[in-house]
Amino acid sequence: MSKNNFSDLVETFAVLRGPNGCPWDKKQTHETLIKCLQNETQELIDAIHNNDTENMKEELGDVLLQVLMHSQIAAEEGKFTIDDVIQGLYDKLHRRHPHVFGGHTQAASPEEALALWKEMKKKERAGK
Repeated sequence: MSKNNFSDLVETFAVLRGPNGCPWDKKQTHETLIKCLQNETQELIDAIHNNDTENMKEELGDVLLQVLMHSQIAAEEGKFTIDDVIQGLYDKLHRRHPHVFGGHTQAASPEEALALWKEMKKKERAGK
């Protein structure tokens, strides 16, 4: 079995929605995919509740499929790319974990870490 990387997967979505791609994939929009995203998310939740790690792996892939498909559609529309999504997540994780990446605030417990996360989120929203 060959191992493919994330870039290969991103390229797969460009091909699926490209001129010689899949008619179903090419027809999808953010709106038409809402039900798919809901279903895949619920299937992942069910796998977690059932402690079914093999199914969790598959369902996580299906949720990732949704992220990549929405990102591909947005890229085609000139709105954002998967790289923008990744950068946004990276930045958010670093901002909201000052106790890990900020070098000044400490969190001695999970509750304190969550409180810091919420505090940073509140500050971000106030700044928008």
